[in-house]
Amino acid sequence: MNTLNETAQKAYDLFSPFIKDYIYRNGWDELRRVQIDAAQEIFFTENNLLLSSETASGKTEAALFPVLSMMERESPENFEVLYISPLKSLINDQFSRMELLLDESGLPVHRWHGDVSQSHKQAFLKNPRGLLQITPESLESMLIRRANDIPRLLGNLKFIIIDEIHALMGSDRGGQILCQIQRISKLIGYSPRRIGLSATVGSPENAAEWLGNGSGRDTSAVLIQTEKISWKLGLEHFYTTDSGEEKEQNAADAFIYKATRGDKCVVFSNSREETEDVTATLRDIAKKRGEEDRFYIHHGNLSASIREEAEEVLKADEKPVTACATVTLELGIDIGKLRRIINQGSPTSVAGFLQRLGRSGRRGNPPEMLMVFREEEALPNAPLFQIIPWELLQGIAIVELYRKERWIEPALNKPFPASLLFHQSLSILAANGSMTPARLAKEVLSLSPFAAIPKEAYREFLLHMVKQNYMEQTEEKELIVGTKGEKLLTSFKFFAVFKDSEDFTVRCGSAEIGTISSTPPVGERFALAGRVWEVEEVDVARRLVYAAKVEGKMKISWPGDSGFIHTRILEKMREVLESSEDYPYLLPAAKERLSKARRLAANTGCCKNSIINLGGNSFVFFPWLGTKAFQTMKRILQRTLASKCALHDIQSGGCYYITFKSDRSVGIDILRALHEMNEKGEPTLASLVGKTECPVFDKYDACLPQDMLINAYAENRLDLKEVRYRITSLSKEL
Repeated sequence: MNTLNETAQKAYDLFSPFIKDYIYRNGWDELRRVQIDAAQEIFFTENNLLLSSETASGKTEAALFPVLSMMERESPENFEVLYISPLKSLINDQFSRMELLLDESGLPVHRWHGDVSQSHKQAFLKNPRGLLQITPESLESMLIRRANDIPRLLGNLKFIIIDEIHALMGSDRGGQILCQIQRISKLIGYSPRRIGLSATVGSPENAAEWLGNGSGRDTSAVLIQTEKISWKLGLEHFYTTDSGEEKEQNAADAFIYKATRGDKCVVFSNSREETEDVTATLRDIAKKRGEEDRFYIHHGNLSASIREEAEEVLKADEKPVTACATVTLELGIDIGKLRRIINQGSPTSVAGFLQRLGRSGRRGNPPEMLMVFREEEALPNAPLFQIIPWELLQGIAIVELYRKERWIEPALNKPFPASLLFHQSLSILAANGSMTPARLAKEVLSLSPFAAIPKEAYREFLLHMVKQNYMEQTEEKELIVGTKGEKLLTSFKFFAVFKDSEDFTVRCGSAEIGTISSTPPVGERFALAGRVWEVEEVDVARRLVYAAKVEGKMKISWPGDSGFIHTRILEKMREVLESSEDYPYLLPAAKERLSKARRLAANTGCCKNSIINLGGNSFVFFPWLGTKAFQTMKRILQRTLASKCALHDIQSGGCYYITFKSDRSVGIDILRALHEMNEKGEPTLASLVGKTECPVFDKYDACLPQDMLINAYAENRLDLKEVRYRITSLSKEL
């Protein structure tokens, strides 16, 4: 590689021969910038490394080339690299790529997750060598059940690679990984270097801080961002109607069907329900037109075989196919050469938009996405807040924030992860067998996710654990796992910190189809995997449903959280609504819908006036705040202003608007009351959550003492600082 500069050449020279052979076999004329910079950091420093560049830019190879080269030179008899991934499908995809890379190296790569057989796991546990790919859940199982064996398995661990860190930061799952890494470090006596990979990092400083938490090492960052954006992007809008007119009902579906014809595509939706519905609809259109069913489906409630089938047909080059998917195909699985992405509605974040867009446009073509917006046409007398096309505005705002500003939302902050505290306390106690309360407190509170947990709060937490029989205290004053704790630990579901449901597994003959949240009685029908099934038999004890495939189309629903939207997106939505700027990617109907919304905004003044009278005693409040701050503002209205300003019937729509009624106050009175409260430093977070509330959101919230649960809700899900800032700006309307 004679095109490398002197510094890059030094890094390249340190690559192992099999790495250089791999580069040669793939016909690479030069290394990419991300690979050169990463090699320099890994070879010539002892720092952790945050590695961020766009999808398909070679991040994985950038990390693995120097890491594997360092492995080969020493080659001890245990695992040197731990590769933690949030998805089994991502591990399977990377496993195939790593096998090709390591084919001639003599270095083994192993994968450990729920779909890997016990015989395979036992084989490489006897000879732990090379690189181990693992999910957080399988790593938790190892730490509980094989704690004493960790030094033998990981005693020479050099690197811990964490993939897709943007999907982990600020979540209990990300906190779990940090806890696991620190627990491993204590067991082996030192802290391995960490490498975090991501295509979308909103705040590199925050991401680097998160990655290095508790490691005792500095964290370097390699951030590669293309200077010029080259996208093929289109946003289109459709009205739907309840009139039953087939033409109106199917306009959006026909548009999607046409957009996927003759090309390899992915149709993304923001929920499993929408994914099921669009898959069934597109299959129905194909059947009515006498065309081949080219549609596949991919989401978390489907069996591994159905998900893998969708992945394999996307990777293959034989024919054009379309996969309908949720976030499960958003992350870094290599799904080959895609022509375009179709997104139903707006993504909830800029990061999500970039992840989905980055699935297409590989092999030298620009990324291509169509966003399709559906809206029920409002009645002539519909209130103002129902006539604004919120989702279309959100889609435009997300595109503009990155196109003009290169802005990506920073990771959510979760300062009081109480559910994770319960999980890790029980996990650490189970791994050790018995511990004094002081030792358990020291072990748990030394983990970086729990830095903000006061010792006194943890003491009260342990007393609650004993009282509720999750733990027991022996005559020697040591803690052991209690009977309720043992019951939790006996289930494999304990290893996961994310909330799960008591799903029923659906089978058709011997084939597993997926899972549903509740089961209909025998003879009833339900939808799953884009098809309709009729229940033949239910085995309640084993939570199995046996069903037969039938013709038709139905809807299915799962419980779930709609996620968080950042305040900057709402602010940008207001800017879009009051602007006169034309956006070149808006298709005709979307352009007309935006124009109509702008005329409405200008006539009603809803961008300049936060509180609008809808007639009589009805009002609408547009706070232009993201999810956490919006919920905080709504609570201020409910718990403080309701009595001061005689507010009642307080309702909200997403995080877009709050409606209420008042027989005594007008908009200016409410704004004045907010301003006066703000000047006095009121309200406090504590005053916004009732003492008898039970705000259960995370997996183990219901197991927590009431005071801790309320504190966790206030700290994690409300944002008073942002609300105070917004109230200050609202004061200009007085």
